[in-house]
Amino acid sequence: MDTLGSTSSPLFTSSLHRVASPSSTRKVLFFLGSRQSPSPRKPSWSWSSSLSPSPVRKPTVTCGAITEINETAFPDTVLKSDRPVLVEFVATWCGPCRLISPAMEWLAQEYGDRMTVVKIDHDANPKLIEEYKVYGLPALILFKDGREVAGSRREGAITKAKLKEYVDALLETISVA
Repeated sequence: MDTLGSTSSPLFTSSLHRVASPSSTRKVLFFLGSRQSPSPRKPSWSWSSSLSPSPVRKPTVTCGAITEINETAFPDTVLKSDRPVLVEFVATWCGPCRLISPAMEWLAQEYGDRMTVVKIDHDANPKLIEEYKVYGLPALILFKDGREVAGSRREGAITKAKLKEYVDALLETISVA
């Protein structure tokens, strides 16, 4: 039995059991409330060769109704488009970006006949971030005829209802509604 606390007055005593960690072969101490030994189990996961970095980077990835593009595909997909394009600047580490993701997916499906919705990864596309001065994430910018629509820039999380109001107002100003 191990004692937790100072040597003069123990604060708490309990049994500590050694358990093998699935991430390494080292043994790690885990606090267990009972005296029973845990049953040994093999980890149910394994490394896949698909997790290794790929030497070729694809310019676009489609996830649902939203297409993820990079700096190379930006001119053809956004600037040369014959329809309005709503660009969402996001990052994998951005909590608000993940928060509005379902609403953006809904928007892309709901308004797919009137505009295109694309997503651009902040970290992988620094030139676009600098060129369009994206300071907050997620950032939404509407493009039409190769230019940013005045007043279309919006940064931060937004509810589905507010997103609908935002897009309806923008489409009305550019006469696409």
